[in-house]
Amino acid sequence: MVPWTAVALITATTFFSCLDTGSCHSCLEVFPSIEYQCTDRNFSEVPMDIPSSTQNLDLSFNPLRSLAPRSFSRITGLIILDLSRCDIQKIEDDTYQGLYNLSTLILTGNPIQSLGLRAFYGLPKLQKLVVVETNLVSLEDFPIGHLVTLQELYLGHNFISSLQLPSYFASFSSLQHLDLHLNQIKNISDGDLEPIKLNSNLTLDLSQNPIQYIQPGILKGIHLSGLILRGSFHSSTIMDACLKGMTGLQVDKLVLGDYKNEIRLGSFESNTLDGLCEVDISEFWMVAPSEFPSDSNGFFKCLVNISIFHLVMAPIEELTNLPTFPKLFSLVLTECNFDILPILPSTSLPSLKELRITRHKDLTTLSNLELPNLELLDLSQNSLTVLSCCSDNTFGTTKLKYLNLSYNAHIKFSKNFMGLENLESLDLQHCKLKDQNNLPLFFSLTNLQYLDISYTDTHVKSKHMFTGLSNLRHLKMAGNSFQDNILHDIFKNLSELVSLNISYCHLERVLQEAMESLHQLQVLDISHNNLQTFDPLICMPLWNLQVLNCSFNSLTALDGQNLEALPGTLVSIDLSGNPFDCVCDHQIFFQWVKEHIHLLNRSNPMTCQNPSHMKDVSVLLFDNITCQMKNTIIAMSVLGIMVVILVLALVYKFYFHLMLLVGCKKIGGGESTYDAFVIYSSQDEEWVRKELVKNLEEGVPSFQLCLHYRDFIPGVAIAANIIQEGFHKSRKVIVVISKHFIQSRWCKFEYEIAQTWQFLSSQAGIIFIMLQKVEKSLLRQQVELYRLLRRNTYLEWEDTSLGRHVFWRRLRKALLDGRTKSHNKVAEQGTR
Repeated sequence: MVPWTAVALITATTFFSCLDTGSCHSCLEVFPSIEYQCTDRNFSEVPMDIPSSTQNLDLSFNPLRSLAPRSFSRITGLIILDLSRCDIQKIEDDTYQGLYNLSTLILTGNPIQSLGLRAFYGLPKLQKLVVVETNLVSLEDFPIGHLVTLQELYLGHNFISSLQLPSYFASFSSLQHLDLHLNQIKNISDGDLEPIKLNSNLTLDLSQNPIQYIQPGILKGIHLSGLILRGSFHSSTIMDACLKGMTGLQVDKLVLGDYKNEIRLGSFESNTLDGLCEVDISEFWMVAPSEFPSDSNGFFKCLVNISIFHLVMAPIEELTNLPTFPKLFSLVLTECNFDILPILPSTSLPSLKELRITRHKDLTTLSNLELPNLELLDLSQNSLTVLSCCSDNTFGTTKLKYLNLSYNAHIKFSKNFMGLENLESLDLQHCKLKDQNNLPLFFSLTNLQYLDISYTDTHVKSKHMFTGLSNLRHLKMAGNSFQDNILHDIFKNLSELVSLNISYCHLERVLQEAMESLHQLQVLDISHNNLQTFDPLICMPLWNLQVLNCSFNSLTALDGQNLEALPGTLVSIDLSGNPFDCVCDHQIFFQWVKEHIHLLNRSNPMTCQNPSHMKDVSVLLFDNITCQMKNTIIAMSVLGIMVVILVLALVYKFYFHLMLLVGCKKIGGGESTYDAFVIYSSQDEEWVRKELVKNLEEGVPSFQLCLHYRDFIPGVAIAANIIQEGFHKSRKVIVVISKHFIQSRWCKFEYEIAQTWQFLSSQAGIIFIMLQKVEKSLLRQQVELYRLLRRNTYLEWEDTSLGRHVFWRRLRKALLDGRTKSHNKVAEQGTR
């Protein structure tokens, strides 16, 4: 019994391991909730943490051994299930119940010993069943008769010894491919293929079966889409006899021959294929024969009515002695050891329209062809050096529509495709193109719809490189380069372009005008470049864009503010392989990714590169809530800092006002030393001394004034003296207003303090003396002072006998207001 502490420890370990992103699933999450790879994980049963929405599940190379009923019923979304080499020995009834959407089931390499009669029940949509190398002995006991939706059935590499198909094959009306290769079938007898007699769409693969006998006439009336008999005959004699037994067969595609690593057929006689004279064949393949008879005319005489002829790895050097093929429109010669192009007499091939001569490593010279009706020419994967390309003289025809020169050595342009104006497709990929900047190279190809110049060492310098290609729909130019690694407006003439591939081009920047004229573009591949930014506004003119591939660049994010510029027609976008910065600055982009997960490419996940703790973590796990919390904290912090700054600013601005407030609280209701503190401009000091001081301090009654030149304490800051000696020790404040007062900063400061002082001291008052007339425009500079003078009574100095008498009487009366008896005694003593 496991101790509770151990259980708790295991539970806690499991929980905390799930905190580490990506560890919550026991399998590799290829695409979240959709595709999981569980290969070679030592599982003995189906893992429980696979989501029910999973569509593609790979459980291969796990020791499952036995499959119980409803083993996968929880994963209702499955479409593809791979159980290859899981050592499955027993499959019980109803194992796959609940998989109503499963279309592909792979059981390759399992030593099945026990198979329930209802083992494959519950699979109403199964289209592909792979039971290769499973020890299957008989089709009769194989319980699949109810799988009427099957389209592909692979039963190769088993121990089936009879081709007699069970009657339930008659219900497989949708079956298109039946693979029985590498079994033990030796004879094809009467009735073996009766259940599929009405299925004309079926391809039957009997390769590598040791067929020795085909009963003559038993294939009469049977129509097959394809019959593959590679490596099925141990000798040309057996093949001769078996082909004669195929009389009456109608087959669209017949494949004979061997495998390169297992040559069985020896030399052929000229009559080896005579049995095919009574077989209706449209397409014929001969693969890896050891040799051909010298009489090619007699050897191929029973094939003169075929339409398509493939010779693969055939040891022939020329094809001069050929019968006439009146219906042959396609001839394919693959890896047949040519070192020069074979001479093909047009008289023997009057209807030939397609010629493919490919994969000849020694074929270096392009000789003239004389096939005036040729429309398709494929010379790819040879070692050709074409020094003068390309014109109608090069290929001997003006009717070419499809030309493929890809994967050759060097091609030098000198004729600019004159006479080949009918070309619709041109493939030059992986050739070393010379003089490709001769302008305009493609000017005459007004009908061209497909152009591939990928990996041709092309360096695009001119904006007119594609002039003339007004009908081009598909352009591939991956693996080349552009001037300054910038994509300029070089596609302005390609208004009909549907797909564009400019991957692996070292691009660092794409100008916004580069795509302005591509309104019909549906597929854009700009992957594997060096783009550090990709503005979605670039795609704004692409009204029909469906597929966008920006994978494997250096993008840290897309501009979140411009994501709405991406066309609404998009069905797929690949951004994988970029070093994304999973930081809050890009949260708009990552939120967009989550909302558009259905558009993302499923084969390669998008992962974070920075910060370090998010490295290799899926961007789908980026937490926007954390960003919102961080933004809130930042906002609160900023607000707090702003409040502190505001308080400090207010304290700084009203420091002396606060000092005055503190002083007033300290003094409380105590007696004042002075009757009035005088605020005046230093330029008015003469009037203050001769008039104000003399009349008030020497008159009767006398008043004690606070004057800065006389009463301020030396060594103390002026501002502190103003507050401590002036306001705190005075009952009243006298403000002497003049032009000089208005223009003085110190007077302004003292006046502002006086206002605060008056507000804080209920018994205080300010007496305004207008020493001289001040212009209103100048007075308005002190807005508060101007308002106060308009609302309050003030004294005006008038230097006349009557004026002086009235002035001093009113001023003394104002100063006496609020004066206590103790003040009067002090004044009288001072007078005596």
